[in-house]
Parts: sequence; C-alpha cells; structure tokens
Amino acid sequence: MKIASWNVNSLNVRLPHVQQWLAEAAPDIVGLQETKLEDHRFPGEALAHAGYASVFAGQKTYNGVAILSRGQAIEDVQVGIPGFEDAQQRVIAATVGGLRIVNLYVVNGQAVGTDKYAYKLRWLDAVHDWLATDLERWPKMVVLGDFNIAPDARDVHDPEVWNENHILTSTAERDALQRLHALGLHDAFRLHEDEAGIFSWWDYRQAAFRRNLGLRIDLTLVSDALKADAIASGIDREPRTRERPSDHAPAWVQLRG
Repeated sequence: MKIASWNVNSLNVRLPHVQQWLAEAAPDIVGLQETKLEDHRFPGEALAHAGYASVFAGQKTYNGVAILSRGQAIEDVQVGIPGFEDAQQRVIAATVGGLRIVNLYVVNGQAVGTDKYAYKLRWLDAVHDWLATDLERWPKMVVLGDFNIAPDARDVHDPEVWNENHILTSTAERDALQRLHALGLHDAFRLHEDEAGIFSWWDYRQAAFRRNLGLRIDLTLVSDALKADAIASGIDREPRTRERPSDHAPAWVQLRG
C-alpha cells in the first residue's frame, strides 16, 4: 500500500497535475494540503473519475485539506483538532483499510517571536495531546502532511541560514516534532535514507528548484505498529518539474501488505 502526502498549493490550479500524478504513481491513499477551495468547489467528481473517493475540508483562498482513497472506503472522518477552537481548515483524519490517516497542514508561523509563531506552537501542542489519545484507539496510524518543520540539518540546503533561530527550523519547532516522535511516530523517510540534501519544497524564487535550494518539510510518520511494515519511502520530484507546479513535491511511504 502506497500512502502519499502532497501540498498542491491550490487544487483548482493544480488539478491536471494531480490527475496525471495519480495515474502515473497510483498511490492507494493521498493526503492533500492547501487545496484552497470551498467545499462546494472541491473536484470530487473529477477525482472519482480518476478512481479516487475523497473527503475534504476547505475554505476560500487559504488552507484546505483532503484525503483520497483508491478502492477502499473512507470512514470515521474527523475535521479539526478535538477541543482546539480554530477557524482554519488544517486537519482531516479518517480510517482507510484499517489504517488511521491523519492529514496535517501545519501552521507556518511567519517568524520566531511573532503571534503566529506562538499560535503554531500551541497548535502543535494540541496535535500532540490529541494523537496521544487517538493512538490508543488506532495503533496503526500514519500522520502525514506539510509540517512546516525541517527535522534536522540534513533537511535544509544551508544549515547556517536555517538555524535554531529561524522559522521552520527553530529549536521550539523541532522540539515539538520530537514530541510527536516520542509518541511512537517515526519519520518513514529516515527509516530508509540518511542522505542530506533531499528536499520536498523549493521556493519559486531564485531558481531554487534548479539549484536544489530546498527544505524537507513534507513528512510521513508511521506508528510503532507500522514501523516494520514501512518497506520504502521517498519524495517524487517529477511533479515539481512541470509547468506552473506546486512548490512542494509528493512525499510517500510504502507499507507491506
């Protein structure tokens, strides 16, 4: 079973890219972020024609998340973080084929020390507390999404710039990610790959993709119960080469069985 995460940076703009990638990569489950569509505009019919059922939570212009499934029912859908009041559509979770899929579009945080940064840390604390409980109910869990955190120096093109005081790499953000790992959620990419310089996001400016000036901020985390079954993982750079691409590339994990 192949499970993927992709921040599409507007599903309205990127729908042809998504359709092409679904046909070529044939993932079984996909979490999309930054769909940027109100629910009545979500292209469920077009995705169904491609062979995928979908559930989604969107809003105009910003945010928006969805889960797609090829051939298996999507059940027990939850939108938002329980007990955390938030108007932004950044979270959707569902059960697919016996797996609990949690799709996150983590807050960016703007800059260290800002109100948006404080909101990001509160948001991550709420996610931690929620998942700590839900892992007891659903031990077979995959938490995926755009985390807006590069886990360590291997995951940034310039560690001197992207340091402990910079947004996306600050100590507090990385500590929050480590708290999720401590729940028994493992970075599937690092189960198979130690190499530095493999990224999932590149700025549109300064020819960043061509120069590989990127960050690895799109993650797939597998729970303890799935760790042994995570037999492969990676990042698919090809969609980033297309005309008018998302600034993110899909990250994926392959589970045995």
